[in-house]
Amino acid sequence: MKKIFIIFIELISVVYVTAQNKSLYQLQQEFVNLRFGMFIHFNMPTYFNEDWPDPDADPMLFNPVKLDCRQWAIAAKTAKMSYGCLTTKHHSGFCIWNTQTTDYSVMRSPLKRDVVKEFVEAFRAEGLQVMLYYSILDMHAHLRPHHIVPAHVEMIKQQLRELLTNYGEISALIIDGWDAPWSRISYDEIPFEDIYRFVKSIQPNCLVMDLNAAKYPAEALFYTDIKSYEQGAGQHISKESNRLPALSCFPLQANWFWKESFPTTEVKKAEQIVYDNIIPMGNVYCNFILNVAPNREGLIDKNALKALKEIGKLWKNNDQQPLLPETEKPIISSNIAKNQPTESSWSSDYAIMDFANDDNFNTCWNSNVNVKIPWYTVTFEREKPFNMIVITDRMNDGLQEYRLEYRVNGTWKTIYEGKAPVEHRVKIHRFKEVWGDAVRITILEASTTPSIAEFGVYCERE
Repeated sequence: MKKIFIIFIELISVVYVTAQNKSLYQLQQEFVNLRFGMFIHFNMPTYFNEDWPDPDADPMLFNPVKLDCRQWAIAAKTAKMSYGCLTTKHHSGFCIWNTQTTDYSVMRSPLKRDVVKEFVEAFRAEGLQVMLYYSILDMHAHLRPHHIVPAHVEMIKQQLRELLTNYGEISALIIDGWDAPWSRISYDEIPFEDIYRFVKSIQPNCLVMDLNAAKYPAEALFYTDIKSYEQGAGQHISKESNRLPALSCFPLQANWFWKESFPTTEVKKAEQIVYDNIIPMGNVYCNFILNVAPNREGLIDKNALKALKEIGKLWKNNDQQPLLPETEKPIISSNIAKNQPTESSWSSDYAIMDFANDDNFNTCWNSNVNVKIPWYTVTFEREKPFNMIVITDRMNDGLQEYRLEYRVNGTWKTIYEGKAPVEHRVKIHRFKEVWGDAVRITILEASTTPSIAEFGVYCERE
């Protein structure tokens, strides 16, 4: 009888969790509706005058003697923010939670307190949602390009399991240092789909956001649930044409992490934050997150607190957010066409076929102007399964009509023929899984000489 009761309770739990799961679209709309939040860069770089400190810096340096996460949360409320996001681990690898995965953590510092725990408790006490930032790049653990081993992937999963298991509901996970031009850790070395599905298996309602806008086009969700822009790195959302759920981030002070000059340096004006960021971005489905860096004592400086109060007085969070347009779900699997052998009809000068699958959206294969019906083919070393093709056009509406085919046993079979499904650069085609050793596009109509930035082939797991 006891065993039956336990099974009954487990079944109720499963039904309850399932009932609480939301659609990705609903989660994206709720994220956009949050409007404005606080990014908190607080970690080992706080104790250096640069954002990339020595990855082997002594944990004893991390000593915020007046740490007060409640002060941060109250400051966020004064600015009418709706959530906070804390840097649990930055690129130097120092963990500010009670982790079992490494000795390089706050528990080996003089503080010996779980900062993540104190952060989530303080923000929730003020009615604010919580998000967490996590860096894939980890210089202390030697988790960097061309040095990654299976143990690194396991460490990432263990750390994410701790963060997503021990601190209640996490609205979003903001990931950094992954498949960006400067980090160079690819989604093949650390498989994006594996990590994405791992996060969702623990917290299905947790949005996964990778700061990869430096590489991927603005017209589709490549490897992220939310399109994320770092303004300081030159990534700016279009305030006129954006149609995707988005995030834009920007520091209140001059840098992400606290610097010795901050208490006496002017911070950004409240007018700039409200009228150039929160309001216009909210009108195009973009949530704005303002970074505020606590000092080495663990407190927000007076000049930053003053600025947050001024923002709260200036901004009235009473607007109805626009309804997010329906969009294609994120692309999460690896591109099996990347750097595979290619052929094409006559190319234009140096812009040959290899530029259309080189994993670089800034280079293109250009058809020669004299070709009437251009074609482009990617060949695999053997037959492979795939269920999605993504064509990134150089122009917004360059490719207007085309045919997609795959080759199996030497015979070409049609996947799609007709008008381009959208009028922007990125054309996504999902279909039932097929097997083939080559994929071809034949361009039937174009508004200008055809030019393809990237031709991707994927096999997403069901």
